[in-house]
Amino acid sequence: MAEFDQAYWESHWGPVASDDERRLPVNPYLLAETAHLRGGTALDAGCGHGVEALWLAEQGWQVTAVDISRSALAVARARAATTPAGERVDWREADLSRWEPGRRWDLVVTSYAHAEIGQLPLYQRIASWVAVGGTLLIVGHLPDPHHADAHGHRHPEGATVTSEAITDLFPAPEWRIDAAYERTRIVHPGVSAMQLHDVIVRAQRIA
Repeated sequence: MAEFDQAYWESHWGPVASDDERRLPVNPYLLAETAHLRGGTALDAGCGHGVEALWLAEQGWQVTAVDISRSALAVARARAATTPAGERVDWREADLSRWEPGRRWDLVVTSYAHAEIGQLPLYQRIASWVAVGGTLLIVGHLPDPHHADAHGHRHPEGATVTSEAITDLFPAPEWRIDAAYERTRIVHPGVSAMQLHDVIVRAQRIA
């Protein structure tokens, strides 16, 4: 299993990855699954270069954006400085495996984040930061079918999860599952296309 520590993520967000990531738009599932929500407080857990955090800020959310990588946050802060929405984002360097924020948010989102504790424990941790009546949105990687082909995207061991495994974490009556589905999509981070196999779960904390 990969060790998703700070060294791993600094390597991931190196110069080549940075150039490629700048070409990607906001995660489409974030747009689709939060369009009906009113702005409030939001946490982007594993914010990377801040694309989603800044989009949320532009929609009126007051955002806390957290990542373990200093390199990624440096890019995010530079991007934030070019838009008025950047003033609505509080950038934090922290390890989601250990961070204790001491508060909750109306919306907690995570897109393809991985931590040393594993996917399901990570999702349980960030779910504890959702306020009563608030929303949790998880976008993750499905296990790669056929171990990914030449047009797919291979993921490190321990980085994938199924929708059933996620939804099992959030039983009634404390939670209500509002969306749980799997999708395959094509992205163009660089000169070639990449196929992603995604799992999306949106849940509301009831109590």
